[in-house]
Amino acid sequence: MIFSRFFYLVNIRVKIVALVLCLCCANLFGANLPDTLFEVLDVTMSSKEIYDAEKERRIISLKEIATTKNLSETEIYYSNKRLIREYSDYSFDSTMVYLQKNQQIAQKLDNTIFEYEVDLGLISLLAASGRYKEAVDILEKIDRTRLSENLVVEYFSICKKVYEQVAYYAVIPENKQVYDGIYQNAVDSLMRYLSPESDQYLSIIEKQYRDAREIAKAKEINSIRLAKTKVNTQAYSLVTFERALLAELEGDLQEAAEWLILSAISDIKNAVKDNASLAKLADLLYQDNQVDKAYSYIKFSFEDAAFYNSRLRFVAISNVLPVITEAYQLKTNEQTTHLRNRLVIISIMALLLLATLLILYRQIKNLARARNELTRVNNELIVVNDNLKATNEELRELYSDLSEANKVKEHFIGNFLAICSDYIDKMDTYRDLINKYITSHKTKELYEITKSRKMIDKEIKSFYENFDNTFLEIYPDFVRDFNLLLKEDGRIELRNGKMNTELRIFAFIRLGIKESSNIAKLLRYSVNTVYNYRVKVKNSAEVPRDDFEDMIMKIGSFAKNRIV
Repeated sequence: MIFSRFFYLVNIRVKIVALVLCLCCANLFGANLPDTLFEVLDVTMSSKEIYDAEKERRIISLKEIATTKNLSETEIYYSNKRLIREYSDYSFDSTMVYLQKNQQIAQKLDNTIFEYEVDLGLISLLAASGRYKEAVDILEKIDRTRLSENLVVEYFSICKKVYEQVAYYAVIPENKQVYDGIYQNAVDSLMRYLSPESDQYLSIIEKQYRDAREIAKAKEINSIRLAKTKVNTQAYSLVTFERALLAELEGDLQEAAEWLILSAISDIKNAVKDNASLAKLADLLYQDNQVDKAYSYIKFSFEDAAFYNSRLRFVAISNVLPVITEAYQLKTNEQTTHLRNRLVIISIMALLLLATLLILYRQIKNLARARNELTRVNNELIVVNDNLKATNEELRELYSDLSEANKVKEHFIGNFLAICSDYIDKMDTYRDLINKYITSHKTKELYEITKSRKMIDKEIKSFYENFDNTFLEIYPDFVRDFNLLLKEDGRIELRNGKMNTELRIFAFIRLGIKESSNIAKLLRYSVNTVYNYRVKVKNSAEVPRDDFEDMIMKIGSFAKNRIV
């Protein structure tokens, strides 16, 4: 039997390898393996530019070597060969350019080995990108009897690769049968040259088991290959991809997705643009109705295929991309419709909220004395809807300002009425006094009384005291805030709790009486005197003169306007 040469090794090692792999995965990714793997994949995708830049640096370094002066044609050939290996899975067009350069060198040197190496490289590149007709044309021209042993192995390996794909895509049964025959002959010939422990040999055995649907045996071979393969290499990408195929055949789509993620991560880290893992993963996720992830991965895979210029990947992706894109668009449209409906509801609620606010404002304006009830209603509204919190706070501040204004108005009105009443009483007393003197024919004494200014001065002094007491009671911080607007040497202090002329002038200005003529009448000074006092105080201002009286108007007990 064809497997007898190595199957003993398989039976001994497979269980140990599988156990080690499971422990490694558990340690690396934890209990919730799929979610964590997706996170690692997403982070790796977001770092694509870093891995691509590293690839470009290696290519630039190789190009610098290739352009070194005084290199022989043979040295340039091998330098180009290293660039071809670097470009082979990164850019189809660049790989083709350097293959053609080496083809010209091989022809120029008339080196048959070089010519066959280039031909085999072209065939491999054309087959990998889906250009099978051109690959077969070149393959049929090669005389394998003239190939060295190393090139014979490469020849059969490439022949296997080409006709495997040609047979897979063949439509006519007769042609498919012919291509399968050529493929099998290439496999049989290749295995005679390979070591039974080599990865290529084991890969062929694994595929035969997979094609025969002997999945358990195929997984044993794959586990051996995994044990020999270093993580995050291109070989690791291939082995994990094939392991995903086995899991899919078993119907375990979750395990298949896990292996595809590992394969895709390895491809991205190696800047492999000619890859299949991510597109395959997108297809599995679409089947599992994970449309967002499927769309993200198929789009990423499509960009890689476009960068590489691979017909084969374009064909594979074109079978999946429209379906996933349509599903993603449908989901997006549903989300948009849902969002639009929510916006309509929110808009209606906003209109209702606005109407509520207008009603509340009118209630506050017209029912100033209903503050307690309004506060209770506002608190209830805050509990019902947190969105009203900021607006209610503004309304409470406005109500507080209105209450403060009412307090000022009521205080002034009360004092005004008291003064008027007192003045009427004084006038009545004065009337009785005059009547008494006239009745007693004491005209001389009456004349002396009316001639004196003592009564007027007394009333003026009383007026000043009433004004000072009333104003300072309403604006207790006026003098302090007034002095904050002045330089230190120009500040004014109260004397025995009474204001001087300058303070009274600007107290009238704070009350809205700004004309000097009106202030002069109230204080019984000349207009010039009032004007001079105003100028004198402004000259001592700490703030700009033009803004001084405006800032005086802001002095008061309102918290939002108080000068600190």
